[in-house]
Amino acid sequence: MTPRLAVTAALLFAAPAAAQDISAANITETVRTLASDQFQGRAPGTVGEERTIGYLIGRLQALGLEPAGTGGGWTQPVPLLHTALGAPAKLAFGGKGATPLVQGTDIYVSTLQPNDVAAVAGAPLVFVGYGVTAPERGWDDFKGVDLKGKVAVFLINDPDFVAAKGEDAFGKFGGRTMTYYGRWTYKFEEAARRGAVAALIVHDADGVGYGWNVVKSGGGENYGLVVPPDKMTSLALQGWISGETATRLFAAAGQDLAKLRVAARRKDFRPVDLATTFDADIPVQHAVVQSQNVLARIPGTKRPGEVVMYGAHWDAYGAGKPDEQGRIYRAGANDDALGVAGLFEIARVFKAAPPPDRTLLFAFWTAEERGLLGSEAYAQNPLYPVEKTVANLGLDVLQTAGKAKDVILVGKGQGSLEDDLARLAAAQGRTVSAESLPERGLFYRADHFSMAKRGVPVLLMMGIAGASDLVNGGKAAGQQWVDDYTGKCYHQACDAWDANWNLDGAVQDVQIFYQIGDDLARSAKWPQWKTDSEFKAIRDKSAATRK
Repeated sequence: MTPRLAVTAALLFAAPAAAQDISAANITETVRTLASDQFQGRAPGTVGEERTIGYLIGRLQALGLEPAGTGGGWTQPVPLLHTALGAPAKLAFGGKGATPLVQGTDIYVSTLQPNDVAAVAGAPLVFVGYGVTAPERGWDDFKGVDLKGKVAVFLINDPDFVAAKGEDAFGKFGGRTMTYYGRWTYKFEEAARRGAVAALIVHDADGVGYGWNVVKSGGGENYGLVVPPDKMTSLALQGWISGETATRLFAAAGQDLAKLRVAARRKDFRPVDLATTFDADIPVQHAVVQSQNVLARIPGTKRPGEVVMYGAHWDAYGAGKPDEQGRIYRAGANDDALGVAGLFEIARVFKAAPPPDRTLLFAFWTAEERGLLGSEAYAQNPLYPVEKTVANLGLDVLQTAGKAKDVILVGKGQGSLEDDLARLAAAQGRTVSAESLPERGLFYRADHFSMAKRGVPVLLMMGIAGASDLVNGGKAAGQQWVDDYTGKCYHQACDAWDANWNLDGAVQDVQIFYQIGDDLARSAKWPQWKTDSEFKAIRDKSAATRK
């Protein structure tokens, strides 16, 4: 074998060998530290953030990575509007459905306007069905109805989420697989585009994928990117009404919510005036807080301008009300200190390997829990061109119940990276299982989505996307883990480090992500979107830059 062939062969076999060095002990120690009270729940714009940023930079320096942030530093500034609602002076439905409302029980609202008071005065409620306008799918729920100064009331998910064969909506969207039209973020964006003064979504645990406990976990706070006045949302308040409250509201207005759910699946659906008004007078504390993404790199030696990006979010929910154990910090041990720990391990193993051809970028995002804001800020102002970003590989919530016979794929049918996932899983003796609850729209709920919207091929590893087929206990045990975590600890104080975690399965998943990135960083490959992906056309526009 010639020396050149020997080097090539060594690199071909380096990835699997190096991947075996991913350490569960290192991961758990990182999580135990980041989820400790010292970091106060890692909320953006707090002392907890200051400590977290310092810790992240210190770890990256110790690993030998280079700063990749703004101006050659370690960070990218992300100014955030932070709002917090006080006790309402008024919060009620008026008219036929006259009802006083309790924040957090009947209704949950927040604001992204920097005003001292969130005020809505006698605004009419209009039920807009699923609130979708999708001309490419021949669907329009609004039929030209003017929403300026009104309150738009939405159903969650897509029009075909529960549609039966024969109904107009059947097969128009993703079926049980949520599209972006089904996301709550789209609903609020659409209401604002139409000049509504408020937007309320009827909570449905099946449709959104989580319970009311998760909806209200924000505690009346909200965060948004700082925008100029002409870009400010029209919504004084945005949020949810509980299913029980909605049923009473519609009944008081002489409407049957169950029947209107069916009507909303017809192409001829028209918005319904609920003959009810909404009044709110709520004090608001608001401020611009300076938050930061943390960015580090291992520079490429041959094609440094081509970037393979890894991402995880450092933020969690900060302090809240004490739980039954007296814990106040919602520290996100799994969501997403575990993802951060996985990135540290990937970076450590890469630093011990030969330098990559392409640059490896490690992004630790702020404000994911507030709407993917840190990654969106980067995507709006990328430090590396998105057209030369090879892929984004995201870690967000890993399962802690042990080895699995499969790996969960989020966003089946989107891109060629899922083929790499299948190949590397097979090398571990595992199969690939598509997410079991695609109606939850997890593909649109993590930071990789900010890059996908710009056409960058993405892959997400998210343990709550489906029931892993665990070596011990099978899919039943995997589902039990998902149910226990999402039902009890997701965004709660009990998302804490636990000495009983079994990270063997998480290590397997991190190994695969290391190998995918290693393959891309040592080749000239460009992952592709699949033909039916809504992101393919975006990427194709910049194809000439990658030739």
